[in-house]
Amino acid sequence: MLDRRFTALRWEREVLGYAVMPDQLAALRLHALVVNPALTGLDYIERTASALPGLALLVCSGPAPIADRVRALRGGADDWLTKPCHPEELIARLEAVLRRRRAGDLPGENETIVAGELSIRPDRFDAYADGSAVSLSRREYELLYQLAAAEGRVLEREEIYQRVWGYTMARGDRSVDVFVRKLRHKLERASPDWHYVHTHVGVGYRFAAEPGEQGDGIEPAGPSPQRAGEPGDAAPERAGAVGPQRASDAQPEPADLIRLG
Repeated sequence: MLDRRFTALRWEREVLGYAVMPDQLAALRLHALVVNPALTGLDYIERTASALPGLALLVCSGPAPIADRVRALRGGADDWLTKPCHPEELIARLEAVLRRRRAGDLPGENETIVAGELSIRPDRFDAYADGSAVSLSRREYELLYQLAAAEGRVLEREEIYQRVWGYTMARGDRSVDVFVRKLRHKLERASPDWHYVHTHVGVGYRFAAEPGEQGDGIEPAGPSPQRAGEPGDAAPERAGAVGPQRASDAQPEPADLIRLG
């Protein structure tokens, strides 16, 4: 059942039969790691969490003393799940851990993002162009802020949905595309000389302030956007692009590890 759920969610899953060292885990470019401390030991959890602080780490184990659970959580594990457990609970806990971590990656709540003629104001849940409000809905604002906070990185549709809507996107759901169209319409009306949200066909969307009349589509990746007041190269993609700036500157099978790519 767990394999079927991972397939439905389009999550890549791999069972590793040994305690993989942190440098090898880094090379795998994981989003999450599920660990059974009965096979790896608690020291492994602490070492891995220390070496890879950006990796979501969930412990799935048989009944264990409270001292072990506390040690793992204080040592860097994001959550502890006791077996036997239902596959849906494991998936839900993984989604919750990833959601919390992604939220933690965002800029400070009160930090305005400036790009082109646009100022994205978290304190007002809206964007402004030349001092005039774009009048975004709450969902449109969250979509814009998530894209802009990615600082030029392409966000896949599934990732956008999980960040903005808070849960996994159902197959065939076009909500992201619908809201991107609404958002673009408002941004183009407020700032007609700039393009902000760009489509990467078959993948997702990217935010970059680009002047002039330029078409949408898959665009070559470029240097990362700069923060306000910092010197740097031209922002993403084409010449003349301006990137966002900051105004203030079932239970697992018996195995050691399960990695989610």
